[in-house]
Amino acid sequence: MDIQRFLSQVSIWLIPGVIAITLHEAAHGFVASRLGDDTALRAGRVTFNPLRHVDPFGTLVLPGLLLLGGAPFLFGWAKPVPVNFFRLRDPKRDMVWVAAAGPGINLLIAYVSALLIYTVAWVPAFVGRWWAANLVNSIEINLVLAIFNMIPLPPLDGGRVAVGLLPRPLALPLARLERFGLLILILVLFLVPFAAAQAGYNFNPIAWLLQPMLNVLAGAIATLAGLR
Repeated sequence: MDIQRFLSQVSIWLIPGVIAITLHEAAHGFVASRLGDDTALRAGRVTFNPLRHVDPFGTLVLPGLLLLGGAPFLFGWAKPVPVNFFRLRDPKRDMVWVAAAGPGINLLIAYVSALLIYTVAWVPAFVGRWWAANLVNSIEINLVLAIFNMIPLPPLDGGRVAVGLLPRPLALPLARLERFGLLILILVLFLVPFAAAQAGYNFNPIAWLLQPMLNVLAGAIATLAGLR
């Protein structure tokens, strides 16, 4: 692969990926600021500047390695936006809105990207192919981010939404899982598929979970955008 083709291939994933993660994190901070906690705002995290949100390993290195390794899904993260839930006007209720804001903005970006596919015909063909690839990848990246982050496991957004919605006897045990959440994710995302592959089995629970939901949401967005 020549350098120009390589840079083009990287750009069509890097650009939509950075935009998706940046707006995801900024949305958390924005909604928190509207609901009484200005911690993220004072930290300069309610911004469209990706440099304020990018985590060098989670945003750039890991997704790049997964892309080069032919992984079925890209995975990454940005620097978490600081939110003091106790400063929210109604912590239990407002935590749901703050957590849901990230996946919500990803769904919106996916829909806008689908609408922008109509603009591909307005640009020269050689630019159009690159632009179309960015938009298609933007739809996939944002849908995967939305679905993955809504898995009901703290510290993922879905875990915090579940903690906010569940009655206290169920919410407290789930909230206590947050200290182990990252370890569980690493186990399910990487170690289980690796161990299964070594044993000669194709077992990727996250991919099996995400793919059906991704197909449904992608189809719904294509229909809403009038693309089919």
